[in-house]
Amino acid sequence: MIPQTELFNIYLMAFLIRSVELTISENYYKEFVRCPIHLSIGQEMVPSVFSSLDKPKDLAVSTHRGHAHFLGKRGSIRKLFDEIHGLPSGCSGGNGGSMHLVDTENGFIGSTAIVANTVPIGVGISEAQNLLTNNNSITTVFLGEGATEEGVFYESLNYAKLRNLPCIFVIENNNFSVYTSLEPRQGKFNLEKKIKGFCVNYIFVDNHNYMSLYSKWSQALDMVRDGKGPFVIEVMTHRYREHCGPYIDDHLDYRDETFLKKWKKFDILDLLKNDLINTGIEESYLSKKEDQMIKFIKNEYKNSEINYLKKREKMNIN
Repeated sequence: MIPQTELFNIYLMAFLIRSVELTISENYYKEFVRCPIHLSIGQEMVPSVFSSLDKPKDLAVSTHRGHAHFLGKRGSIRKLFDEIHGLPSGCSGGNGGSMHLVDTENGFIGSTAIVANTVPIGVGISEAQNLLTNNNSITTVFLGEGATEEGVFYESLNYAKLRNLPCIFVIENNNFSVYTSLEPRQGKFNLEKKIKGFCVNYIFVDNHNYMSLYSKWSQALDMVRDGKGPFVIEVMTHRYREHCGPYIDDHLDYRDETFLKKWKKFDILDLLKNDLINTGIEESYLSKKEDQMIKFIKNEYKNSEINYLKKREKMNIN
């Protein structure tokens, strides 16, 4: 069981991530954000559990869909907003945009747009950690299931195993690469068999079972710190919005109704909130916290937007 305080923190992080992503999507039409965006609305479970288990000395790298991991690593909301607005005060100096986030002070080494690009980078960081005596820190490598179709994933996995590196690969499997589902891309030979072919520890979690993820991830972290890594954690999840962009695209019919109903049933915010209420936390108290968080996030976004408009006016851009 997850202690109530820990469960509360996980819920708040999941709610924060969704609220940040919704705020971005709601304002994207203004065209002040000039970079592509890949949102994690619906995929909040992994980064929120990660935020609860992560230690400040640990490091992480992410993907083109990296906002949630950046926030889970305690990255600044304002610096994220400033970054997507191209401001010098952004986490990457306004040079990277949505897909290139960096916060080295909090151990978020970076995210990149190229599929699987940060996988070998993460393994290299883990190698450096391995060479440091008494470091006992871990690198978390976030990736989507599409990245497992790149050869560099298996090369990195093989190297990590041979060197017994302190790293955990976390695969968020949302079933689709843009509009193409798993089987046409990967066939029926599942990922577990491929990974176990490298004699690497493998964990699987479905149906947004956050308790199982929390427990298994905790055990994996202990084992990796004891020199028994690396680990692969595959988590089935679901993005509500289009692959790239702020809109809902279910009208394109590439995800069938049964699939959509399943993931609506397993919405992670609903699951977490209901379980919190069952532990005795008042719904009114949660609503108050949610309102405070939304107000803060919208204020941060508004201030970032104001600074963007000031910059544009100063540069005499219509």
